[in-house]
Amino acid sequence: MKIAIIGAGAVGQLMASFFAESGSTVTLVSRRQEQVDELRANDLTRINVDGTKTVQKIASTTDLKELPQQDLIVIAVKYGQLHELYEQLSLLSKEVPLLFMQNGLAHYEEALQLAQKNIAFCTVSFGAQLIDSSTVQHRGVGVCKIALERGASAIFNRLLFLENALFPVQLVDNAQQILFEKAVLNSLINPLTAVLQVKNGELVTNKQAFLIMQTIYKELMVAFKGIEETIPFSKVVDLCEQTANNTSSMLTDRVQGRKSEIDTIVGVLLNKALKNGHHLPTLRTLYHQVLAIEECGERR
Repeated sequence: MKIAIIGAGAVGQLMASFFAESGSTVTLVSRRQEQVDELRANDLTRINVDGTKTVQKIASTTDLKELPQQDLIVIAVKYGQLHELYEQLSLLSKEVPLLFMQNGLAHYEEALQLAQKNIAFCTVSFGAQLIDSSTVQHRGVGVCKIALERGASAIFNRLLFLENALFPVQLVDNAQQILFEKAVLNSLINPLTAVLQVKNGELVTNKQAFLIMQTIYKELMVAFKGIEETIPFSKVVDLCEQTANNTSSMLTDRVQGRKSEIDTIVGVLLNKALKNGHHLPTLRTLYHQVLAIEECGERR
């Protein structure tokens, strides 16, 4: 199976490593030639959850047009980079299946404007941290959920046969639902860790942080009926504990001075709630705090 992964960050590298280990021919598409050179020189190293290392030989390029025909293209860039990619993706064969990996909800309708016949969406709950340009650390086993939105499921079904015990894959029915559920989980964890500058586990062990997280959950429960059934608060606590030593992507963005995905994750959720007449005051305050932190960083 030939798989190209656009985006050589932590998520892209971790998926590339597991897919290659399962026998697929994998190509990583990076924006930086320096990273391509390093991947070609050093191969791709995965530091496993038990501390062992797995090294895989993969191809790498900066030019999407260089790719031969692929069985699947995985888009693993952040939402902010998607818009410059859409034009390139539109030039690809309509037959090539696309799998979108972005957090949040904003990309769902945009991706479906593409002409490709087979489009699916994916959410992940594993932990991944980029150590350097050719090394990724697996920081927690989590499920990779894939939902077909358009076309045939055959190519995505093949991903089940690539499954590794450390990289469980599930095919589910409702793409919008899994994206919404992931956005809710991210909204409960990411902005709070970014503002408080704490790791995920501290949202449970820090009494005040836990209280804020509970308050946000109660706001979401009122705004979106049925959340307590699909995402019970115990599931949120479990996720914090399972990823206790992880630094959230939003906190990582703050530390590294990058713009976060606050708008596509939290902003879209706030707008959906507002349409139903719910303001979500605690989450909205965190949203503006993250934006204020980013604005301060831009002025430095």
